[in-house]
Amino acid sequence: MSGEALYERYKDALRRGHVASLRGLLEEALTAYAEAASIAPERSTPHTSAGTALLRRARAADALRSYAAALRLSARDEAALLGRAQALDALGRRPEAADAFDALAEARGAAGKLADAVDAARRGLELAEGRERRRTLERLIERLRASEPGEPGRIALERALLVLDEHAVVRGAASQPTTEAPDASPAPEGVAVGDGPAVDDGVPDEPVDPAPEPAAPVAYRRALDRELEPGVDAVTLAARAEEAVDVGDRGPAMERLLDLASAHRRDGHIDAALEACYLALSVAPDDTGLHLALVELYDERGWTALATEKMDLIEALVDLVGEAEAIGRVAAARSDRA
Repeated sequence: MSGEALYERYKDALRRGHVASLRGLLEEALTAYAEAASIAPERSTPHTSAGTALLRRARAADALRSYAAALRLSARDEAALLGRAQALDALGRRPEAADAFDALAEARGAAGKLADAVDAARRGLELAEGRERRRTLERLIERLRASEPGEPGRIALERALLVLDEHAVVRGAASQPTTEAPDASPAPEGVAVGDGPAVDDGVPDEPVDPAPEPAAPVAYRRALDRELEPGVDAVTLAARAEEAVDVGDRGPAMERLLDLASAHRRDGHIDAALEACYLALSVAPDDTGLHLALVELYDERGWTALATEKMDLIEALVDLVGEAEAIGRVAAARSDRA
């Protein structure tokens, strides 16, 4: 068989693995990834993809083995480095996870991905405090600042600074300064201010406009309370999402993946809904609605602490950006959780 034909077989096996994983069919996905690995044993991607599918279904120990196989083939595979760090963290092996995030930060920094490198270094410092780890994060922060970053980079900077100094950013609304009333002439002794009859000075009173009616509160839907076509099933939605992702059309891909997550949630398949949201993160990592959808799913999965941590982070980020609609959505979600 020609090299081109083998490559096509490899791509087809990978594609089948991705589709199966997207649909929540773990064993079918692992079989397809194993086939891809057997066709191209020199490539790390099938092992990395298998690890990601396993990790998202809380099989961190198995995922760790797949990531190790990927890294033996490609020591700079960023997806495998990230997955290994996340798997170690999920297993409670915090010092090892911190070292793994350090390695990821180094790889990302060398590739010029400074915002991602700062995020990885920050996560390592969160897991295990260390003088050299802190210095590394500080150096990466200075490099990122000097690069005049866009919005994702600025958010990465803020998150890192929150870790370096928990008092660097004051969250929530700033306290309003009090305004002192101007000095007034003292009232005569024994007479309280405001006492006595009103004096008619011959000047008619100015008309007072009535207070405006308070604006009706904006109603926000929950992120996964989406209007799906009657009778549409998850398989159809998965095919639509896969098509949009393949084309690279960000907006429709996001909408279709959230529709898919909503359908899986409706059907009681929370893990499959999480899988759809995780794939959406690779399409639009800064989408507020997507992160709120993850909060909902974490809560339904019983991961309350993780949901609260993500809710706090979303709230801090939308406050930094200052977009009114996003702030309103997050406030509504916070109220809904309470």
